[in-house]
Amino acid sequence: QVHLVESGGGLVQPGGSMRLSCAANGFMFDEYGIRWFRQAPGKEREEVAFITPASSFTHYADSVKGRFTISRDNAENTVILQMNNLRREDTAVYYCVVNLRGTDYWGQGTQVTVSS
Repeated sequence: QVHLVESGGGLVQPGGSMRLSCAANGFMFDEYGIRWFRQAPGKEREEVAFITPASSFTHYADSVKGRFTISRDNAENTVILQMNNLRREDTAVYYCVVNLRGTDYWGQGTQVTVSS
């Protein structure tokens, strides 16, 4: 059973930092790329970051480029999203996602609220 669990969200002030984790189980973790998405009320779902299986390539949305960093530890089946210089518009539920044989598997999400 494919399972992804996000953690690390919460309330943070503008300009602050937050570290999200995604723990994955049920598939060969080191053979698949992982994506972070976010969903905010009234906005379209946005792909925030992507990382290849061996961390050889990463991609970021323009909205987070230079502020967010995606990384992974294949020995621990974990993906990290380090978020710095957070803005109010970063407020959203953040999800990690893996595509297995044409099917997307999502975690339950973790809420990030950027507010003073």
